Amino acid sequence: MEIKKVWAMYFSPTGGTEKAVRTVAADLAEHLGVPMEIYDFTLPDVRKQTAVFTETDLVCFGTPVIAGRVPNVLLPYLKTVVGGGAYGIPMVSFGNRNFDDALIELRNLMEDDGFRTVAGAAFVSEHSFSRKLSAGRPDEEDYAVMHTFAQKVAEKLQSGWEYDGPAYVKGEEPIRPYFTPRDRYGNAIDIRKVKPKTSDACCGCGICAAVCPMGSIDKEDFSCKGICIKCCACIKKCPTGAKYFDDPGYIYHKEELEELYEGRALPEYFV
Repeated sequence: MEIKKVWAMYFSPTGGTEKAVRTVAADLAEHLGVPMEIYDFTLPDVRKQTAVFTETDLVCFGTPVIAGRVPNVLLPYLKTVVGGGAYGIPMVSFGNRNFDDALIELRNLMEDDGFRTVAGAAFVSEHSFSRKLSAGRPDEEDYAVMHTFAQKVAEKLQSGWEYDGPAYVKGEEPIRPYFTPRDRYGNAIDIRKVKPKTSDACCGCGICAAVCPMGSIDKEDFSCKGICIKCCACIKKCPTGAKYFDDPGYIYHKEELEELYEGRALPEYFV
């Protein structure tokens, strides 16, 4: 086995996935004595290109969890990635509820792309909807787990291990449906078409349009005119707090998540 480069590849609108992937990739590069390179495909222009890897690459590949799955808007792009026999580590970040089948789904996508998966991990980051739910995560304890995970993966790679099939990770097959939020009466809450609004506090800086991973925010009036995946990058990165959601279903779901999942969820890894 010869690994010449470690890649930190991720989609991370609000930074949680990025922190986990870059931390693990940097550790692995140090353990293996090879360089690390970043491949950030968060913004839409990058996803117009084809990512191609080779059998001497080790790719830490990360996405956030949305409704218990890999974000469905990413699926067309993810299917174009050329693994080329590279070693791969699927990684997901979730906002304190659960990662459900996102990790096994990402592993399967990577295997279909031609990666040889070695291990997998799910880490906790601040929920996109909330500044309260898993606030400040990943934190010191999370980073300690990331370092341990990277060390165990490096030891596995240096132990003479040889690929003999997809790495074991937690999840169910067939992949379960997307998580559906429900109200107190059990009725489904559909927020798929809900979009953020802009208040008079807007200063016209254009940050919201620049950071939108779907390229959906108009650069003239800063309204959302395309697909919104509720990543809340525009809200969390607005310097004046001008972006917001006021849809009752969205607000109910956000408050419900904060109440039901206020305890500390733990990261999980599989080596």
